[in-house]
Amino acid sequence: MKSALIVDDHPVVRAAIRVVLEAERFKVIHEASSAGEVMALIREHAPKLVVLDLKLPGHGGLEVLTRLKANDPQCKVLIFTSQDPLHYQDRCLRAGAMGYVTKTNQLQQLHKAIQALMSGYSYFAALPDNANVASPLLSSEKQLIDQLSDRELSILEQLALGKPNKTIAEDMFLSYKTVSTYKTRLIKKLGVNTAVHLRDFARRNHLI
Repeated sequence: MKSALIVDDHPVVRAAIRVVLEAERFKVIHEASSAGEVMALIREHAPKLVVLDLKLPGHGGLEVLTRLKANDPQCKVLIFTSQDPLHYQDRCLRAGAMGYVTKTNQLQQLHKAIQALMSGYSYFAALPDNANVASPLLSSEKQLIDQLSDRELSILEQLALGKPNKTIAEDMFLSYKTVSTYKTRLIKKLGVNTAVHLRDFARRNHLI
């Protein structure tokens, strides 16, 4: 029996994904709205397919993907997210995802991706080479982003959204000191001067 798990914190999005999965003849569909719920549902139900958003409360979707594949390497994972594939698709591929669809696409793309994965194929968008990125500045900044760890990238996003260190620490189950250390490291790695410049950097590269 075809079973699936939808992981997204927006009820309307989960409902839309459920309609697509039902049209693809999935009989058992479970839902999770946060990273903390995922592993228990995976262990209990062992779904054949997980449709995973990258923007989740608590640990980000990238960390969920890594844990999920470590726990169940055979599970097929399809990323369905608003995050720019230019910065995230390769990371997800390396972490074990079999497909990546952005929410800006029509739902027909989600249908095609699910069909591909369940037939044993992958489903990823063709991305431009660094040499074809719009400007030398953005090309070099993409290289800096590519060198960040998944957790550094997740914290960068949250800092860029203006979240205080304390809030980020609580959301990610980290200490305040750890988040502060990451913030200092990000400022140094990305060659910016302040958290305001971190926000500008993130916005310029479509991370937020």
